[in-house]
Amino acid sequence: MLRRNIRLRREYLYRKSLEGKERFLYEKKRKIKEALEEGKPIPTELRNEEAALRQEIDLEDDNTTVPRTHIDDEYANATEQDPKILLTTSRDPSAPLIQFAKELKFVFPNVERMNRGNQVISEIIESCRAHDFMDVILVHVHRGVPDGLIISHLPFGPTAYFGLLNVVTRHDIKDKKNIGTMPEAYPHLILNNFTTKLGERTANILKHLFPVPKLETKRVITFANQSDYISFRHHIYEKHGGPKSVVLKEIGPRFELRLYQIKLGTMDQSEAQIEWVIRPYMNTAKKRKFIGD
Repeated sequence: MLRRNIRLRREYLYRKSLEGKERFLYEKKRKIKEALEEGKPIPTELRNEEAALRQEIDLEDDNTTVPRTHIDDEYANATEQDPKILLTTSRDPSAPLIQFAKELKFVFPNVERMNRGNQVISEIIESCRAHDFMDVILVHVHRGVPDGLIISHLPFGPTAYFGLLNVVTRHDIKDKKNIGTMPEAYPHLILNNFTTKLGERTANILKHLFPVPKLETKRVITFANQSDYISFRHHIYEKHGGPKSVVLKEIGPRFELRLYQIKLGTMDQSEAQIEWVIRPYMNTAKKRKFIGD
């Protein structure tokens, strides 16, 4: 198993190393296409390669024109089966963190919750790879309050690090009759205002935690981005008097996420390349939005 993981990782890194060459070749083909469409002469530096490149252009279709990236590779097989997720916490979890983790277990379908104990992250990741888990979710605590959430996609990444804010669990709500029971049907997803490249990347990481729902499902999960703070809300809806009388009912929990880092690797790889990280000067750029408008 260890040799297989090493081999797969080498293949993945090799495909990633080819991206620069493929992108360079794609730019050459694009220049030739533009010249032919506009009736202009072929650029001087490409005249020796024109015949071979034009032959490749003729053989391409919509799927092969634009080169694939390692980001496409990461989730290439994600839709073949429902996601299988391991949920755990930091060491010595507080009572609020344990309660929050219990509720997250019902938010994400097909989740197995594990008590952390003294296990090391590298051992957890290796065990998850061996048992075909697709994602690991780790929840952190600071001074008794849940303050961080890490999502690591297996087997090769990426890993997204979020700050947790304004956590309100079902356990904190006094009126239990109004919130009702937690359904276990696969939910519909609403991903609002993830318009930039980083936003699309973040939405891609979040949406692959959920399997495809049935059309008649009345459970809805919302990730709504505003000023780079992602609000999580969990509702069920009912139609008492037809399609125009939809009643929304929030069933919790609710919290806000703030993305601060994405790594091109798994949680245990300290040497993994950083794709994006928030910097101190970004906090003062009030008008600039990184995830959406």
